[in-house]
Amino acid sequence: MNLEHIQRKIYEIRGFKVILDFDLAEWYGIETKQLKRAVRRNIERFEGEDFMFELTNNEADTLSRCQFGTLNSGRGSNIKYRPFAFTELGVSMLSSVLNSKIAIDTNRKIMRAFVAIRQYILNYSELKHELDNFMRETNARLDKSDINFEAIFKLLDELISHKKELEKPRNPIGFRTSANS
Repeated sequence: MNLEHIQRKIYEIRGFKVILDFDLAEWYGIETKQLKRAVRRNIERFEGEDFMFELTNNEADTLSRCQFGTLNSGRGSNIKYRPFAFTELGVSMLSSVLNSKIAIDTNRKIMRAFVAIRQYILNYSELKHELDNFMRETNARLDKSDINFEAIFKLLDELISHKKELEKPRNPIGFRTSANS
């Protein structure tokens, strides 16, 4: 399990960056019901949405649907029970509840993924702040009729968002044969 794989499993739900219980259970090498049982036995450690919360039926249904609004195909690919969503604090608290070598190693990797995402967000906001300052200073010095910096920066923002769309991992298309599975 590498950092990129973990980062793809971090979702934003209710304004929190979270990892769902079934992904955590898979990484810890246990069943989801075992993870949930351990959390329920130690629920006082997870009080507050900043540690963990259970998804609503609507949120869980949204995760079970593909882009066309139909259920995903295949056994076990749809959510039967509402999952728990663990924030960074909740994942770190799990290491005290699930005290195994695999849990500790996995938690280290997950914490690194959360830190990498936070660092990326900070770097992006710092760059945006510097660009905004540059734009203000430049517009103050130059006549707007000469160069329209607002249009240039708007175009740069569009290019950045377009680049992010292109960098998203894509699902392979085509049929699977026994030779390439």
